[in-house]
This record gives sequence, C-alpha cells and structure tokens, in this order.
Amino acid sequence: QVQLKESGGGLVQAGGSLRLSCAASGRTFGIFVMGWFRQAPGKEREFVAAINWSGTGTYYAESVKGRFTISRDNAENTVYLQMNSLRPEDTAVYYCAARMRPGLSPSYAYDYWGQGTQVTVSS
Repeated sequence: QVQLKESGGGLVQAGGSLRLSCAASGRTFGIFVMGWFRQAPGKEREFVAAINWSGTGTYYAESVKGRFTISRDNAENTVYLQMNSLRPEDTAVYYCAARMRPGLSPSYAYDYWGQGTQVTVSS
C-alpha cells in the first residue's frame, strides 16, 4: 500500500502564498496519478488539481486555474501544490491522494489518501 503525508499548511493573509507538500512512501512504483482535494466546513470535498506521475499532464479545477500549480519530484516521491493569490474561500483542509491507474479526470477514484493539512486564509 501507499502512505501519504501532507505538510505546509497554515495561516496566511489574503493575497499571500503557501506551498503544500505530500510525501509518498510504500508501493510508490505503482502510482499513476497524484491529486489534491480540499474540503471546507459545511461543503463537499472538491477536486483541486492532479498530475501524472510521469509528468505528461496536469488537470486543474476552474476555481484555482492560474493561481495554483501542481508539480512533482519523483526522486523524492513528493508532490507539491503552490498556491498563490489566496482568497478566504480557499480556506479548507487539503488532502493529497494517489491513484494507481491512469486518468486525470476529477470524477475518477483515488486509492490512497493522506490525513490532510489545514489552510486558513484571513481577510
């Protein structure tokens, strides 16, 4: 199985930036896709971004396109989410996830999840 651990969350003012990291361990050789999701209080979990482990493609939710960037470092088994121009509505618990099959669509299922890291954007 795969273990995922997020880090980098915290409190930031509106307009600021934050970089989240997700370190993967275990059977990382089987990972096809890494993704980021978020869940705000009282709202459903929503897709944020995904990247092929091979680096052949990315996919972003419309709400974060142009502000967030997903990237990966295969040598360190780590995926990143660079978040710029943060807004209060970005406040949520952010989760990283691993998919053991191809496909970047937000409707596709993920197989492993981290415990989440809190991001709070103040006005």
